[in-house]
Amino acid sequence: MSGAVRQVQITFDCADPQRVARFWCEVLGYQLTPSTPEWAACTDPGGVGPRLYFQRIPEGKIVKNRVHLDVRVGTGLTGPERLAALQAECDRLITLGATHHQTQVSDDQNESCITMLDIEGNEFCLD
Repeated sequence: MSGAVRQVQITFDCADPQRVARFWCEVLGYQLTPSTPEWAACTDPGGVGPRLYFQRIPEGKIVKNRVHLDVRVGTGLTGPERLAALQAECDRLITLGATHHQTQVSDDQNESCITMLDIEGNEFCLD
């Protein structure tokens, strides 16, 4: 079935699936689906974005993620306008429990982006 589009689910290992799922629902405007204490999931109500799945694991996060989400809040914006949009979203997410990690300001090659940590320390970017 070469060339067929397949659906993707993104899975997070975490200590508290319910808490992390609620956080990402708020970040992305997703909806929480029925779940258990061992796992939780959330979906895009428009059916466009991938399902996010959160599973309880016993060990904590030790090293930097090899894969991370980019939350696209600055698409089409440049310079100070883009940085202001990213910063406004950063401020909103901090109230939800995220942590600001690093702001990379635009240069001759790249536009601004902000690296953040979710409520369990998983890296993601505001792009």
